[in-house]
Amino acid sequence: MQDTSHNHVKPQKNVYIYILCHIFTHSRSSSLLRTLYASRLVMAAAHACFSFSSFAPLLHSALPVARSGGQSGRNSGFFRPSPVIYPGREPVSHELSDDFDFQTLFFLKRSLLYVQYRESLLNVQALLHQHPKSNKGMLSTVDHLKRLCIDHYFQDEIDNIMESSVDLLHGDDLLDATLSLRLMREVGYYVSADDVLQKFTNDNGDFNLRHSKDLRGLLSLHDMSHLNMGEASLYKAKEFSSKHLKFSLKYLEPNLARYVMKSLDHPYHVSLKQYKARHHLSYLQNLPTMHTAIEKLALVEFQMKKLQHQSGMQEVKRWWVDLGLSQEIPAARDQVLKWYMWSMTILEGFSFSRYRVDATKVISMVYIVDDIFDLVATQEELSLSLMSAYYLAAAESLPSYMISCYKALYTITNDIVDMVIKERGLNPINHLKQAWATLFDGFMIEGKWLSTNQVPTSEDYLRNGVITSGAPLLFMHLLFMLGHDLTEDNNDHILRVISCPAKIMRLWDNMGSAKDELQEGLDGSYKDLYQRENPHADAEKHMLDMIAGEWEDLNRECFSQTKSTLPPSFIGASLNFARMVSIMYGYDDEQRLPALEDYTRMLLFWIMHATVVYEKKIGPVYEENQTQNHTNIAFWQTTHTHPHDPEIPLTGSTSRTMPPRGT
Repeated sequence: MQDTSHNHVKPQKNVYIYILCHIFTHSRSSSLLRTLYASRLVMAAAHACFSFSSFAPLLHSALPVARSGGQSGRNSGFFRPSPVIYPGREPVSHELSDDFDFQTLFFLKRSLLYVQYRESLLNVQALLHQHPKSNKGMLSTVDHLKRLCIDHYFQDEIDNIMESSVDLLHGDDLLDATLSLRLMREVGYYVSADDVLQKFTNDNGDFNLRHSKDLRGLLSLHDMSHLNMGEASLYKAKEFSSKHLKFSLKYLEPNLARYVMKSLDHPYHVSLKQYKARHHLSYLQNLPTMHTAIEKLALVEFQMKKLQHQSGMQEVKRWWVDLGLSQEIPAARDQVLKWYMWSMTILEGFSFSRYRVDATKVISMVYIVDDIFDLVATQEELSLSLMSAYYLAAAESLPSYMISCYKALYTITNDIVDMVIKERGLNPINHLKQAWATLFDGFMIEGKWLSTNQVPTSEDYLRNGVITSGAPLLFMHLLFMLGHDLTEDNNDHILRVISCPAKIMRLWDNMGSAKDELQEGLDGSYKDLYQRENPHADAEKHMLDMIAGEWEDLNRECFSQTKSTLPPSFIGASLNFARMVSIMYGYDDEQRLPALEDYTRMLLFWIMHATVVYEKKIGPVYEENQTQNHTNIAFWQTTHTHPHDPEIPLTGSTSRTMPPRGT
């Protein structure tokens, strides 16, 4: 649709900023409403704070991330999910509620983006309610919805389609059987992969060679193989599909070859859904078959999410600047954009905007405390700091920078506790205090190894490294934010859901980032310790095998027939954490993070063509605002040298010299 309204609009900076701030106030309860108010006028407001052209590359460092799972019950011989919520997805209403004042709601319901949203939503619903000629066509539609991250709108329709597609599991078509198997497992059914794939193998359990020419079947088989929970058939499926897909590359036309290569390099289940969605949309747009309604809904949803993420990023930025820790602790990392990317990825959904901001604050404190232990504090100060994990009064004997850090830590924790008490009726203060104390103990153990020149075993290092990754602490906060309590009945399950992504993160980190981040061995490395214990072994292959094993354990927790009592959003956060790790630690030969750079551009700065007009019109306004408030706008342009992250663009930072580590 051609929009000519820009011909009559003369953007004013203050007006746009006021509108944007007004829309995103109290974002937790009404996130969908605020993001629906994302007309091109609001896009102009957003570009007063964000400029695509000013984005500088992200280079180094990261934190831990999380995973997800599903609920199960029995129906038609299968274990199947709750009819309301699929794993990792929030319930979404198609209608706007009235929690806004009349004027805001009036403009919201008349915005162009909202009109497109409603129109596309109804068109896709109509498509799903049609009586298809074949179930396989509807199954393909469900796959497109999931790959574009818009399936959460149509949970009931998808559930009905899956129930009617059970027969495809038992057919002789490789694509139909593997696609239905994967989709059923993703939405919570438990189906044995060994039983389904048996018909495609010979007496030795090897896949029949006649399937080596079935390109679509091979792609689907490869996708399914990554949902392995220890099934023998899926090990062979991965080997068979990878081998023949790689062989096919030289015979495919360029566009299809690129798609196959992306599928091999970034398998669907272990990759970030939002990141893959953009590539899948491009793939759909190049197909001869039209998927107009689905494509339009995906574009509108993407725009709404982008606006909400931009708003959340600005809120975190303001908090960080006001906190002042980057000035008080110059050696500490100052990477607000990167920290927000973690929480933005972990917690999907419009209703979690407030939680993403709070989670970013927790992540930032993990980084700051880590740097204090590694680079700044003396051993005496560190010993005193352990008392402060329990009693704020003990912090008064510490240096001023530590006092500021602890006060910030306590404020963040207490704000989260107050929110959980108010919204969930739970008081997690003791659990959260213990989680922080456990993290501090882990850092102290690392410091003791370093100060006494003690070399831990690789097993001891990894066990402690899971704690110091910060993942268990972050997930403990998320668990209560999402309305769940820690009990004796669910403790083991929760620990497994948390430990798998944390271990994946630590292993990825140690496969080379210690050198990449110029840590000079301060934090140790599992890879070096394992190589020392096994001088003739391939340490990297061993670590990759361990990561694959953790993924199997994670899949087992998320998709097995055992019913999980955890919130689907928490299980989803765990999966997303594990998926984000390879993005955060995917260094290239130039010590850069190209996937993270691309992912950040896509989620925060990518714009539809029609919006470019507004970006051009507010260019002078942006330049004026940049002069007046440099830290709020060009925060990713500046860099500083840090032992963990050389040359990384940081938020509102300037070049600093790192003080020597205390002894």
